[in-house]
Amino acid sequence: MIVRTGQRAVLLLVLALVASASEASLSSVPASTVPAATIVAGLQPAQRVGSAFRNLDPAYRRASLWTRGHSVILGGTWLVGEHRVAPLPLAPYDPTLLRADSSRATVTWIGHSTVLVQLDGVNFLTDPTWADRTGPFGGLVGVGRYTPPGLPFDALPRIDFVLISHDHYDHLDEPTVRRLARTFNPRFVVPLGIKAWLADRGITNAVELNWGESVIVGGLKIVCTPAQHGSGRTIADQGHRLWASWAVLGSKRFYFAGDTGYYRHFKDIGDALGPFDLAALPIGSYTPRALAHPVHISPEEAIQAWLDLRAGKFVAIHWGTFALAREPYDEPPKRIAEEIGRRSLDARAVWILKPGETTAW
Repeated sequence: MIVRTGQRAVLLLVLALVASASEASLSSVPASTVPAATIVAGLQPAQRVGSAFRNLDPAYRRASLWTRGHSVILGGTWLVGEHRVAPLPLAPYDPTLLRADSSRATVTWIGHSTVLVQLDGVNFLTDPTWADRTGPFGGLVGVGRYTPPGLPFDALPRIDFVLISHDHYDHLDEPTVRRLARTFNPRFVVPLGIKAWLADRGITNAVELNWGESVIVGGLKIVCTPAQHGSGRTIADQGHRLWASWAVLGSKRFYFAGDTGYYRHFKDIGDALGPFDLAALPIGSYTPRALAHPVHISPEEAIQAWLDLRAGKFVAIHWGTFALAREPYDEPPKRIAEEIGRRSLDARAVWILKPGETTAW
């Protein structure tokens, strides 16, 4: 992908302004607890530092947006030749089967962090994006999608609710959520702050939760659980909206990690709500490691998170779709396989699905 010099300069200027603004806000205001009723024992509610939410790890530090932007843009991630990618092979899909409204528990990887989960006759999506490009200004600045969605939007069954983990462009895609709202009017279940963002776009069927809070939708209990990440779509809203992972509890238990670095929250969630039957965990966008490790787990850390959660099955997400990092696009599954072998774990329990592939869990 080619990033024009003018676009590069504008984006770096924006990143510098964002870094300056967010660092000032974090250094000048004392911490305060967000008012919330923690329903699940063992899960701490999120806290703020001034106007920004903070992660659980008191030692959490992340490089400034200027440093990250410099690495991503000038370091070659978006330059021609750095990312030689090919679309992943797509699996055949059967919309009739997906629309049969069966009580059978299934999961379909659509691409990136978007999965369709069917559980107890309820259908829901995680971090849905059918975008061809992801980034600000309608994708003018951002990255392209090299693997198309494994399931066309028109092939979706009825969608009862949508889980959003945080507001970054590759996880909260405005055209996609608008289309979902028009087509299905699902309940959007989101972390604190995103309900107002949706309402500004005319999407009012939404409930927002703090870590530890829960809601019942379609007979399924949805629990907002911690993650280690960040948020922000503009220079003015860095950290203002909460980030989260999600647990969905019915006849089986499903966990969706969203975007996250590795911390003890996986074990806390496993102790409080596990064991899980299936965990959807990210395995890509972990490079350059010095910058990514606070907010993106590596394949090896994803395996450890799976064990911490005490989940029976693992489905890989957040790879093979957008050119977001420096690792070779096909490296994450190879490292997963190597780690499974190194630990002598059951490879049959770890699923690297093709986009569009559906499997029962």
